[in-house]
Amino acid sequence: MRQTLRPLIAANWKMHGDLSWTSKPSDFAAIYPASERGHLDVLICPPATLLASMNDGVLLGGQDCHAAVSGAHTGDVSAEMLKDAGATYVIIGHSERRARGDTNADVNAKAIAATRAGLIPIICVGETENERDAGQAETVVSDQIRASVPDIEAYVIAYEPVWAIGTGKTATPKDVDDMHNAIRAQVGPTVQLLYGGSVKPANATELLALKNVDGALIGGAGLDMESLAAIARAAPKP
Repeated sequence: MRQTLRPLIAANWKMHGDLSWTSKPSDFAAIYPASERGHLDVLICPPATLLASMNDGVLLGGQDCHAAVSGAHTGDVSAEMLKDAGATYVIIGHSERRARGDTNADVNAKAIAATRAGLIPIICVGETENERDAGQAETVVSDQIRASVPDIEAYVIAYEPVWAIGTGKTATPKDVDDMHNAIRAQVGPTVQLLYGGSVKPANATELLALKNVDGALIGGAGLDMESLAAIARAAPKP
């Protein structure tokens, strides 16, 4: 039987958007009213410059945070700052951040910081194409989870195969199913597991129907509200 965890559809806007985009959550709500989506949560993670100005309509989150509360960290944003600006979640350890130097230890510390500030961390994990080709995908992801997830109660895992992010490539449903089953065995039954990696309206129904896929972390397809709504509508109802 399919799991019954509440679906979470999360859009990572990355470095896209200006002040005119702050009305997009209300645009989304007009397309897919809250009265029709009581069975799931929709989250937008905009650039930090837009967070405090975003209209109501969906949940809001940050794209990264620093482990410290405050200090001489030019260009960084603390979890407390994100919370103050209206965030309820924060993405931690995205492959684009890991590629710039974030280690598992850094991700672990940021997840602790998120929890300290009252945010739910979305902890990203995923293998490279070379690691998958070498048959190491599950080992790599398991090791990332073991080292990146601190002893906290509330967190989300987002599995994003690095080779499928922004490339147009998508893991097969069997690839996703196998990996999410392995992650579920590691983290237990109550942790939401999101899939990310070129999720779009055309493949959302098939991916979100998989047993241990509790939602999606969406990149490019989450910038357009019609597209985001189509993906959100694909989430199974109880």
